[in-house]
Amino acid sequence: MSHHASGPNFAFPRGDARLDLTDLYAFPKPGDPNKSILVFNVHPSVGVNPPGPTTTEPFAPGALYEIKIDTDGDAIADICYSARFQSCDGGKQIATLRRMQGPSATGACDEGEVIVDGAPVSAGQEAVVTKAGDCRLFVGWRSDPFFFDTNGFFNKMQFTGDDFFSDKNVCGIVLELPNSVLGTNVVGIWARTLDKTGKGWIQADRGGRPMQAVFLAGEQKEAYLNGEPKDDDRFVGVFAHELEHTGGYTPHDASAVARNLLPDILSYDPQRPASFPHNGRALTDDVVDIFLSMLTNGRVTGDKVGPHGDLLDEFPYLGPPHDKA
Repeated sequence: MSHHASGPNFAFPRGDARLDLTDLYAFPKPGDPNKSILVFNVHPSVGVNPPGPTTTEPFAPGALYEIKIDTDGDAIADICYSARFQSCDGGKQIATLRRMQGPSATGACDEGEVIVDGAPVSAGQEAVVTKAGDCRLFVGWRSDPFFFDTNGFFNKMQFTGDDFFSDKNVCGIVLELPNSVLGTNVVGIWARTLDKTGKGWIQADRGGRPMQAVFLAGEQKEAYLNGEPKDDDRFVGVFAHELEHTGGYTPHDASAVARNLLPDILSYDPQRPASFPHNGRALTDDVVDIFLSMLTNGRVTGDKVGPHGDLLDEFPYLGPPHDKA
């Protein structure tokens, strides 16, 4: 799992697969260095605890799916893109995309400038794309681009190259934006989902970097998912503990590695090629091999799995959904 099944005991956050953040990607648009692509995937088609298929409804109606952008390096959002969905006749859904900038971008962004209104959620093989000005938006089911020998990991890291995600789907929120709306410097990006309850908005899931929320947060996983990047120093201890236990790090070295992983934000410079962990994240970046090498202190360097072959050369870049996943 990258960020799949990120709740306690590999369940879904708040018990709802539709609120489960699976991956976040940020990379320059191929062929146009003046634009960027942000991919925020949620809702894995198959669960771990409990095992089996999840609901066919793509997004949770009324929930918020937010991409937060920090433009000045303080781990606090300065810009927010927020998608909200509503159900229509025949089981279909539509999305409204809003943008907020300034102090209000830190909270739940259920108001703000409407960028896209009434975008249809795509369910079939052909991607339904909505264009509004300089922005393009895709929302809907797609092939999961993440690749990982999950079963090998849980079998004491005896990897066989069996990609658990090769036939799985996710629901993608894909944005194409001019770099000018992201700020002028390196930005920090993370995503989160929020559920509307009787007590107001409740953060269900959040993250920017792959793998670490699932495998390093330990007994503090629920607090981690509910947290904010600006407060992530409080998780250095639990990250370090997991690194000592799994990788045999000394306490000093484990703390140093943990501090490099926090805050849980994806750093992205639109003017440079994407390559995790140095800049953003491309759909083909082998984040599992990088994480395994770090987690085990170099004793395990890969899972023998590579990128999927169904990625597209054009927007929304994610491959078409599998018929049964």
